[in-house]
Amino acid sequence: MDQQIKPFHHALRIRKEICIGCSRCIRVCPTEALRVKDGKATLHPEWCIDCGECFNVCPVRAVVVEDDDIAQIFNYKHKILLVPSVFFAQFKEKLTLDAIKGILYDMGFTELCTVEQGADLLVDEINRYIKEFDDEKPVISSYCPAVVRLIQVRFPSFANRIMRLIPPLEVTAQYYRSEYQKNGVSLEDVGIFYVTPCAAKIAAIKAPVGGYTSPINGVINMSELYNKVFLAYKQKGAGEHEHCPLTHSSLSSVGIRWSTTGGEAVNIRGRALAIDSMPNVIDFLERLENEEIKGVDFLELRACDMSCCGGILVQDNRFLIRERIEKMAEELPLKHMLDQEFKNVCSGYIPMDPVEPRAMIKYHSDLTIALQRMEESRRLRRMLPDIDCGACGAPSCEALADDIVCDRATLDHCVILHAHQAGPDMLEKIWGKRHFNKK
Repeated sequence: MDQQIKPFHHALRIRKEICIGCSRCIRVCPTEALRVKDGKATLHPEWCIDCGECFNVCPVRAVVVEDDDIAQIFNYKHKILLVPSVFFAQFKEKLTLDAIKGILYDMGFTELCTVEQGADLLVDEINRYIKEFDDEKPVISSYCPAVVRLIQVRFPSFANRIMRLIPPLEVTAQYYRSEYQKNGVSLEDVGIFYVTPCAAKIAAIKAPVGGYTSPINGVINMSELYNKVFLAYKQKGAGEHEHCPLTHSSLSSVGIRWSTTGGEAVNIRGRALAIDSMPNVIDFLERLENEEIKGVDFLELRACDMSCCGGILVQDNRFLIRERIEKMAEELPLKHMLDQEFKNVCSGYIPMDPVEPRAMIKYHSDLTIALQRMEESRRLRRMLPDIDCGACGAPSCEALADDIVCDRATLDHCVILHAHQAGPDMLEKIWGKRHFNKK
């Protein structure tokens, strides 16, 4: 199926029975994919990028993450868990790494692997890619799936700049899948599971871009797994888990920093910038779109504040997590012991197809109709109060105007206009006369 029309997979779901229609979510959505209708938040699925901004602000937890049940691991003989460094870095020093590993083995996993092992292999590949890139720079990192979707939907002209190399998570997954296959193990018996710090990675694994199929069989909510490990520690203590091995666990200082802000950009030969948090990413891309920024070779863009340390499913403080990762990195070598093996096994898996743009069709797929509606929307905006109060159920007056011309709303939705007809003096006291002098 053509990637441009294939529906997005979404890991975020709104529980309508819990939603109170407070409108907080519609204000923070970077693609304006949310509206409030009949007192409940509703989602435009083709615009949602699974960034989790709505999850963060919902006061009643009506936005939930749909992950895989951890019990699915028992469908496989070999149960491999890919663990990001941010998971270990959430725990305070009294809960040792050995204790955490032991508890995870007790849960039923047969092998634990650190996700960032694949990062070392990518350093040279990324620099080679940037050097040989024959289109307009900067090259944009493919690491953060929420950013990749943001570009597809809101900045489609930049889709060709997204780096056509799979992220370290998928490199590591391909390595372990190949190792089991090489040793004669049927892949039907091998279950590869990933502990995710965010919803976007769930969506990316279930429906990857670039013509790529992920070997990962299931995605486990990091928040839930953290709570299970911490509860097990409270109940049993750490003593009996002290000597459990973490097979092939060696990490490099490069790898462990990869998921933090700047961890990728610092390895680039050339001018590379690292930007985190969705508002900053959008602001930077808008500046790039307006040709205000020149001479940048590579952009590391991460949707979450402090990158994966600030993921929506991470439990501890993101600054403390970053500090612990830095302490771990100081004790690690520059290259990990499986570096050459990863090169031998995974080099053929790294490239992916171009990421296709999926521009938000705000008005109509027919250009003539779209232009007519765009002009009508501009006319409507002059009638609206331009205060973006959100009382209409749309995130802004501009969004309401667009909804009206597309028959998703009517002018009656603007409560300010109605209130102005009933009591203009009070409204002018609050908002000022300039909002009500428009023709």
